[in-house]
Amino acid sequence: MKMDFTKMHGIGNDFLVFDCVTDTELQSISNGVWSSCAIKLCNRRYGIGADQLLLLLPSKTAAVGMRIFNSDGSEVQMCGNGIRCLAMYAWDKGIAREIMIDVETPAGIKSINKINDMVRVNMGPPQLSGREIPVNADGQVMDYPIEVGEKKVKVTCVSMGNPHAVVFVFDVDSYPAGTYGPRLETNQFFPARTNVEFVEILNRWEIKMRVWERGAGETLACGTGACAAVVAAHMKGFVDTYVTAHLRGGDLEIELSPDGNVYMTGPAAYVFTGTVEI
Repeated sequence: MKMDFTKMHGIGNDFLVFDCVTDTELQSISNGVWSSCAIKLCNRRYGIGADQLLLLLPSKTAAVGMRIFNSDGSEVQMCGNGIRCLAMYAWDKGIAREIMIDVETPAGIKSINKINDMVRVNMGPPQLSGREIPVNADGQVMDYPIEVGEKKVKVTCVSMGNPHAVVFVFDVDSYPAGTYGPRLETNQFFPARTNVEFVEILNRWEIKMRVWERGAGETLACGTGACAAVVAAHMKGFVDTYVTAHLRGGDLEIELSPDGNVYMTGPAAYVFTGTVEI
């Protein structure tokens, strides 16, 4: 079976987008096959190369739907950079015609607005209750110490539709994220594994961060991770409510709104299109 795809990225966080609205035959492909496709096609040496595989789907409750498969084949509930790319594709292909649209995700309906060449996403309110994130603790989880080898790492936990553990550091560029990221991701404290953000506070309006994504490893950017990092930093009194998050692939603007929602604004870009046979 031959399938068309579009490779896109949001500040370096890259995706393979499969349009299951235009090509309705793709809707009959099983979860197991999509999972296998993600492992094969996202491989950067033996495949096309990407952090995640995205499915653009029809929806009965929104303009379009989205599903997300990590490069390790696992399915996740939400992706902030991915939803911007998916929405831009839907607008450009005429699948979505309004400037403001809703996208149905496994983490709920997300409202998205096109502002010139940028995309603003209402990511919804953060989840701070431990069991709902989920982590193996009750209530808010702030500066919780986790043993990682011979070191204790303090994490502040937030869900933005997917779990995040935020670690505040003094120098994020030199921090051994590749060592502690995978160990925290798979720690038993996180029953569904977790994304890990290593965050350096620059001032009250800027943070600098690196991301270890659950199921994908270190990526150049993570939209939900940037939101979680700003939420955690605000909880600790480090930042105000409008913050620029500097990631290795570029910048995202994160706003903590008085209505309780978190808004993320950033770009979405095309890389190339192609056809693959599975």
